[in-house]
Amino acid sequence: MPPKKRVTAEMIVEAAVEVVRQSGFENINARTVSAQLHCSTQPVMYHFSTIDSLKRAAYRRADCLHSEYMMNTQPGQDPILGIGLNYVRFAVEEPQLFRFLFQSGYAEENSLLEMVDSEELVPVLEAMREGAGLSPRKTRNVFITVALFAHGYASIIANNHLEYDEKLIAEHLERTWNGAVLAAESSADG
Repeated sequence: MPPKKRVTAEMIVEAAVEVVRQSGFENINARTVSAQLHCSTQPVMYHFSTIDSLKRAAYRRADCLHSEYMMNTQPGQDPILGIGLNYVRFAVEEPQLFRFLFQSGYAEENSLLEMVDSEELVPVLEAMREGAGLSPRKTRNVFITVALFAHGYASIIANNHLEYDEKLIAEHLERTWNGAVLAAESSADG
């Protein structure tokens, strides 16, 4: 008889993320995750005493996937436009993960301002700051404007209410970015 396959916490989290991709975060439970792993529910409940703790771990993994996706811009592409387009494109390619991240209530930050100050956003803000040559405070203000705009597009697309038109979205993101940078440059705050 072959040895039993050892199911790790990481495998369970990856399986939970796959459940989200296939059928939404509402369907994360011991049964669906164990079915994804082709095992009993025992390892799932051994590693995660509650389904809420499993959902939170899956959320953190999905957040990492989202951050990696956003930062994977094309060589030679304006990093700001690339990050914004990737944010919207993620909603097109991974609508269930997008909804999990931004419409499920599992975000650890309770507001946009808390999100802007999170550690996970440091690489994004640094790329924007370098691209625009702005102070950290002005970069933060530009980010908030662009993020709200990109999030609006992505949310509408993820909920199947708008066709994805990359050229049009790129034009709108560029206008939003340019306007936000101009406003930041003309403001007195540092």
